[in-house]
Amino acid sequence: MSRQQTLSPTVVNALSVAGIDPSGGAGLIADIKTFSALGAYGCGVVTAVTAQNTCAVTGVHPVPGPFLTLQLDTLFSDVRVDAVKIGMLANAEIVGRVAAAIRASRPPFVVLDPVMVAKSGDRLLAPDAVDALRAELLPLATIVTPNLPEAGDLIGRVVSDDPEDMRAAAEEIAALGATNVLVKGGHGERSRLTDVLFDGRLTSELHSDRVETRNTHGTGCTFSAAIAALAPARPTMRAAVEDAHAYVAGAIRHADALSVGRGHGPLHHFFSLWPQVPSRPPPTDQELSR
Repeated sequence: MSRQQTLSPTVVNALSVAGIDPSGGAGLIADIKTFSALGAYGCGVVTAVTAQNTCAVTGVHPVPGPFLTLQLDTLFSDVRVDAVKIGMLANAEIVGRVAAAIRASRPPFVVLDPVMVAKSGDRLLAPDAVDALRAELLPLATIVTPNLPEAGDLIGRVVSDDPEDMRAAAEEIAALGATNVLVKGGHGERSRLTDVLFDGRLTSELHSDRVETRNTHGTGCTFSAAIAALAPARPTMRAAVEDAHAYVAGAIRHADALSVGRGHGPLHHFFSLWPQVPSRPPPTDQELSR
């Protein structure tokens, strides 16, 4: 029976290996919200601490390598981990240490979100770490979930939002070792968005209408975390991706019910669980200064 066909007999334990975004919209905090909203038990290992809000990243402090390894080894020695979502890794040393822990522990599902640039445009992965990620982590991934710029970084060329180009990019990334590849089209310009999933043999497309909102901070983190939460309890990776896609679409549609910051606000991770309240505009400078 393949990894994709193995159903968890109990509540899924999902681990996020990612950085801390203090605004809660992306990174490990957003991942834990996503796990919880989808009925999985969330664990977290911190790779980096950032100074960040909805407008900018003003500082990044990677966790020292030996302590990162200690976090991973201590957790894996005790907790059954059904799925791992890997997000922000910051530098090549962290990439190597996470890869070593994955090789040693062999979790059933590994979801790799190659976080390279924040929504604000600030770079979150050192250029020399891209080669390490490509060589060490891609071959360990059950699925890798790049957006268009990240897909381009992985294969060394610009990737457009044309579905045929996305399909070709997914196949090129799969040739680097990933079992499944999901190339996301949200960074494109089209009003009708397309995500392309390649499973090593077949390609399928997921479509959604673009929602007119600024509140899309953490979309990639949320999508990959949702796949990690759902994959152990779904019969195929495609089923997990489709259900994760539906969840993220709902979280974006309801994002304006929140009022967090003046930039790119977060998705509404608990849109199906919290009472619905009318959306309100972001606070003015006068309100923030009170």
